[in-house]
Amino acid sequence: MKRNKLRTVRRKRRKIGIRKLVVGTADQPRLTVFRSIKHVYAQLIDDINGRTLVAADSRTAKLPNGGNKDAAQQIGTVLAERAKEAGITRAAFDRNGYRYHGRVQALAEAAREGGLRF
Repeated sequence: MKRNKLRTVRRKRRKIGIRKLVVGTADQPRLTVFRSIKHVYAQLIDDINGRTLVAADSRTAKLPNGGNKDAAQQIGTVLAERAKEAGITRAAFDRNGYRYHGRVQALAEAAREGGLRF
């Protein structure tokens, strides 16, 4: 198997293990993070009703470098502001199989500073 494909398979396996434990509700939605090479995406999801409550990403924010830690911090603060407007204060963090490091960590810490608790 090629190296990139093997890396993706391992991440998906970790993702399944995380999703067994982390479930979002209307009171405490699941904050999930997806990172691509160029952009960072974050959503607050109510798994019981199958709805995305709040979303933010570097693509719609039109950031010059959407794939770096500074962009992830900005997306975290934007997500926290939108969550406050929606009346959401708590969330369950889903790192989506990625390591809690770099962009994922920057987004999570910025969301915490913005007022989300997880």
